[in-house]
Amino acid sequence: MRIAGAPISWGVCEVPGWGYQLHRDRVLTEMRGAGLTATELGPDGFLPADPVELTEVLDAQSLSCVGGFVPVVLHDANHDPARDLEGPLASLRAADAGVVVLAAATGADGYDSRPELDAGQWATLLANLDRLSRIAAEAGLLAVLHPHVGTMVETRSDVDRVLAGSSIPLCLDTGHLLIGGTDPLELAKAVPHRIKHTHLKDVDAALAARVQAGELTYTDAVGAGMYTPLGTGDVDIAGIVSVLRDNGFDGWFVLEQDTILQAEPTDEGPVRDVVASVAYLKSVSA
Repeated sequence: MRIAGAPISWGVCEVPGWGYQLHRDRVLTEMRGAGLTATELGPDGFLPADPVELTEVLDAQSLSCVGGFVPVVLHDANHDPARDLEGPLASLRAADAGVVVLAAATGADGYDSRPELDAGQWATLLANLDRLSRIAAEAGLLAVLHPHVGTMVETRSDVDRVLAGSSIPLCLDTGHLLIGGTDPLELAKAVPHRIKHTHLKDVDAALAARVQAGELTYTDAVGAGMYTPLGTGDVDIAGIVSVLRDNGFDGWFVLEQDTILQAEPTDEGPVRDVVASVAYLKSVSA
């Protein structure tokens, strides 16, 4: 079972004003100390863009890189998302990663709202997904689409539209799917062959319902603790892992527990929850 970490579990995020951003040295050291041997890249600027420096930083912690989250605008016919992919692909290739995790960005900062697309914009989005998949494959990487709250692919109808209109595989993010109205276990059972990468999150369903009802923004809900250590929330993590493994899934299980920090932690900080999630996932796999 291949288990990786992600900087967002330490509050490191691409959204401006998200919260206090920990230095990479603390994050990577704690990631390795939690028993993880691999990471995703994190947002621009968190890890070095220079290939040699990037490799040195990861090697210093005995960490490999499995992939990176890359939000790109896909629905605008006047925008070429391939250009947005050039830098991330170069970094991922330098780090010997295997996966580029695409999200259908709105073009605005943050994930608290999104516009509605018309039929033409949907056609552009779907065509770009297949086009970027080919570009990634030519670079030796697998592109997957990450349904994500506050992006153009959020709801179950959005996911179904991608499944029907594009050949791109999915990143099964158990938290974003649930908040967007998709049962991640049901989706795993329905299309296991389309799932090639995972972000495992557990969720406080009561807070998620408040986001769905418009009572809380996504950002405020994250700050209130919507994401919980694996095994302590309302997502059937064990069931999802079992379904995927029974259907031959051989990709990465990336632990993602989005959090927002107000300042440098003076205690254990986010790593406490990461350690708990690692222990739970290992118990499930056993």
